Amino acid sequence: MGHSHSAPQVEVGVLAKRVLVGFLGALAVVTVAGLLWLWPTSSEIQAGIRKIPAAEGVVETTGTIVGIEGKCVNQFSPDVGELDCLTLTVTVAGGPDAGEQASFEVAGPPSHAGLKVGDTVEITRMNTPDGTIYVYKGINRIPVFIVLGLLFVATVVAVARWKGLFALLGLAVAGGVLVAFIIPAILLGKPGVLVALVGSTAIMFVVLYVAHGVSIRTSTALAGTMLGLAVTAGLGAASVAAARLTGFADETEWDLLQLAPNLDFKELLIAAIIIGGLGVLNDTTITQSSAVFELRAAAPHMRRRDIFASGMRIGRDHIASTIYTIVFAYAGSALVVVMVVFFTTDSWANLLNRELFASEIVRTLGSAIGLILSVPITTGIAALTVGPAKNHPAAAAVEPEPEPA
Repeated sequence: MGHSHSAPQVEVGVLAKRVLVGFLGALAVVTVAGLLWLWPTSSEIQAGIRKIPAAEGVVETTGTIVGIEGKCVNQFSPDVGELDCLTLTVTVAGGPDAGEQASFEVAGPPSHAGLKVGDTVEITRMNTPDGTIYVYKGINRIPVFIVLGLLFVATVVAVARWKGLFALLGLAVAGGVLVAFIIPAILLGKPGVLVALVGSTAIMFVVLYVAHGVSIRTSTALAGTMLGLAVTAGLGAASVAAARLTGFADETEWDLLQLAPNLDFKELLIAAIIIGGLGVLNDTTITQSSAVFELRAAAPHMRRRDIFASGMRIGRDHIASTIYTIVFAYAGSALVVVMVVFFTTDSWANLLNRELFASEIVRTLGSAIGLILSVPITTGIAALTVGPAKNHPAAAAVEPEPEPA
């Protein structure tokens, strides 16, 4: 058993265990083979992904604010009101003017960021025909990120203890796979859907077993996750083709096309659908698997059909709450875009038909359908896998050849 399960043990039939382990074993072999085949080499990355060099004479650095003056008139935007313009004086931290002071204007919304003396800001030094100027880029938010990150880790460990710590470890591995494998491989023009499936499968193997322990219970959830992921991928590919989506929703994709001409944006969209459904899919399948195992432990006399029905009642509640999570998560992230829509004279039908919205609709609904179908899939696998609880009188009659989970 893994590190996470102290619940009553149940037994699984020998055949069920062999089929489950055989399926996951074969999937693991295929995943490793896919990683070895698709993993981009350092030479491929160096040749295919080149950093955009800074313009000549442009230096990115930071500065510490030593003085703030208000009510300036911005030279680039004279129509900006006096109250929307500040003059900052900073001590430059790097570049040719390191240690010296420089002054520049901050106009518009950035002037309302709450800047104060002592703040570290990001600035750009540029050479112009009229001399050297500095331009405000933004405030240094890294310290805030560090504090929030440490608070997040401390909260997870304090509440979830060892299980939370293992979950953080799995999260770190998942991030590593995403940054070191999935993103570079797709940028280099390798099959996006295949890369996303292989990478997502590798992530789920690590995340589930590290966070929840190596057990038949976790393996059942993993099998349900993989089948749900396959449904999501197939549905995503079919939906993208049926909706005639190109993968070009806004100018960001056009910019990326100039940098990565070998990139297939349709496959990138399908890959986004697959990766986007991972987190909620994992949450759903592990919950369903645990629910079925607990039901079997509490009621070892129940038939598998009844176990499945009870598990689905739990699953329906989970589906209902998860749907709200998906919809409101998207609504929150796209709130600004949705608000802009209210100022257009186009009908809602015309707006939703635009690729900017259509791609998000396909992405959200594709992931949601895969998530919903993972509930009966995982519940069915778990119901077929679990046998009577250990030492129960019905064990001999119901499962003549049990094997511990």
